[in-house]
Amino acid sequence: MRTGVSNFVIRWINLLTMFVAVGVIGFGVWISTHHDGCRRSLTLPVLGLGAVIFVISVVGFLGALKNNSILLWMYLIILFLILLGILVFTVLAFIITNNATGHDVAGLRFKEYRLQDYNKWFRNELNNTHNWKRLRSCLVKSDDCNNLSKRYKTLKQYKSAKLTPIEAGCCRPPSQCGYPAVNASYYDLSFHPVSPIKDCKLYRNSKATKCYNCDSCKAAVAEYMKTEWRVVAIFNVVLFVVLFVIYFVGCCARRNAESSRSKF
Repeated sequence: MRTGVSNFVIRWINLLTMFVAVGVIGFGVWISTHHDGCRRSLTLPVLGLGAVIFVISVVGFLGALKNNSILLWMYLIILFLILLGILVFTVLAFIITNNATGHDVAGLRFKEYRLQDYNKWFRNELNNTHNWKRLRSCLVKSDDCNNLSKRYKTLKQYKSAKLTPIEAGCCRPPSQCGYPAVNASYYDLSFHPVSPIKDCKLYRNSKATKCYNCDSCKAAVAEYMKTEWRVVAIFNVVLFVVLFVIYFVGCCARRNAESSRSKF
């Protein structure tokens, strides 16, 4: 690839990513201004991502603009480490999310999930008291459970509903408990549970309690996390290909810069 072409491409790509980085940092600042603990937990990762993108973009842009082989070497080393990190994370993400499926329940249109079906890493993260306390507070504040009675006015509508994993695992007791539903947000707990599992004893009709301490709720969160991780992993595959192309162009620019220096 000719010197002018490779440098031109690197300059414009990194100028564009600088603007993207500023947008990412701005989004991180916007998140930090909200008092929702669930969103604020993403502040540091988002700001860190924006800062890394901005720094590497500046280094690459200046290296291509000044035809400086040292800056381009720095740019390529950082980009290589990012590529390596993306590759490792993506492989691990596919390994961690490569098991666990929901269980069909007779007479219901949704699946129920069991914590023991998930990868050990998921189980350890969700069984960690500090982690679950934070996640639980997010679930209580969310409208997932509170809106069920508004969306399903009759018991018939509720029983034929296709609930999300969170709604199925955190807003109601597991079906094997055998508690009869009175409506979408209330179960008759006077019945003796059919199953001895601890979730049956932990469930309460209170909006602040529900089944938020149940393993079924943790399993529902694990299913949500698994889906999110899969999306991120697929995105990373695309990102890896794009960055690899940029890395290749950067190598051409670096080689051309060293050739230019050797002529003088």
